[in-house]
Amino acid sequence: MDLELEGKAAIVTGGSKGIGKAIALALAKEGVDVAICARTLETLESTAKELSTETGRRIIPIAADTTKSKDVQNMVDTTISSLGKVDILVNSAAMVGGQVRGSLSEANEQDLIEDLDTKVVGYFRCIKAVVPHMQSNKWGRIISIGGVSARQSTIYGLRNAAVVHMTKTFSDQLGVDGITLNVVHPGTTRTSAVESMMNERAQRQGITLEALEQATAQNIAIRRIIEPKELGYVVAFLASPKAESITGEVIAAGGGAPGAVFQ
Repeated sequence: MDLELEGKAAIVTGGSKGIGKAIALALAKEGVDVAICARTLETLESTAKELSTETGRRIIPIAADTTKSKDVQNMVDTTISSLGKVDILVNSAAMVGGQVRGSLSEANEQDLIEDLDTKVVGYFRCIKAVVPHMQSNKWGRIISIGGVSARQSTIYGLRNAAVVHMTKTFSDQLGVDGITLNVVHPGTTRTSAVESMMNERAQRQGITLEALEQATAQNIAIRRIIEPKELGYVVAFLASPKAESITGEVIAAGGGAPGAVFQ
């Protein structure tokens, strides 16, 4: 299927590694020029060179901290000056799993504030900065990476639930401008950050990493951990003209939650 993405321009935050990098690669393979953004320029430059070599597309590294409005505005301005426009925004800049875990007694107020500032308000800043440009072109795609914890009773799921609410709110407002907004919920995904976390957990439990992965897979309908490229495929479709009828929605791409029914 031709996704009709040839010649589009995208911003992918958190694009230097993990899920963000896989999304940038998927878009570039479909003919999109991509600005990848994160806090560490050295990593961004390495990733940009790698993706550009593999796809032949323009991959622009832009150092940006999405908790800072000035950085976000510079990110958008630099993308437009380098690529000529911005058609697609993928919000993926956030700490994997968040900083707030465990029980209420263990949760730290400042960690929660930083989580929300990055994943909720940070996404908001990026959306607000790109929308005027999309409105002027009467077309745009905004995809925010959430997490299946939005559907679970966990403190760190709070930020993902807020992303869903924000996405639905703005999708109602911006549909008339040809702009769609959707959320993709990853589950356990095989990134370097997740593998590091699972290694630590396996060591604490005194089991092998393989045993932990097998146990984790039992809570996934397809019985395996998801690969980052699989998230890239979903996002590339949602970013395309083919997905115009989908907005304000949430697509979980975590391999399925056994026993759960979402209406």
